[in-house]
Amino acid sequence: MSGHEELTTRRLSLRRPTEGDVDAVLAVHRDPAACLHNPSDALATRSEAEERYGRWDALWQARGFGYWTVRARGAAPVLGFCGVKPMELAGRPVLNLFYRFAPAAWGRGFATEAATAVVRWSAANVPGLPLIARVRPDNLPSQGVALRAGLRRAEHLDGPGCDGLDWIYVAEGGARLMARG
Repeated sequence: MSGHEELTTRRLSLRRPTEGDVDAVLAVHRDPAACLHNPSDALATRSEAEERYGRWDALWQARGFGYWTVRARGAAPVLGFCGVKPMELAGRPVLNLFYRFAPAAWGRGFATEAATAVVRWSAANVPGLPLIARVRPDNLPSQGVALRAGLRRAEHLDGPGCDGLDWIYVAEGGARLMARG
């Protein structure tokens, strides 16, 4: 594995997804609670999960980074997924921070720990792209993760997303690049 394919934290192992993770992709994205605030991300079939994994793998092949599968260190079950993907916001290229965890893993700080590792990785390895997180206004836990991972609100960038209004959070290193005007 390259240095980008695996990240570790005190409690977590983040690894590049493999075909063996397709069932976990389906399990997390099929759970209504996990996709409550982003219903367009919900999956219903294994073929949809295979397609989602295929997009994630294509990003890794093209850019050398993407979403990581998150597990507790030394444990097999997948807790969730966390990573970044390039996109545009306000006509500018950015990295979008993504984190989605199985409800059984909620409330233990795993999302914050994984997101913080990905924010640090992004600052060190893709410093030219501002890192943002798009969060629904009513998704208080996700807002908390973004804040604890070192991002701050950038209200001037809020706008429509696939599933409603996106509140935008920006990592410190990208705040200057995404400043007003």
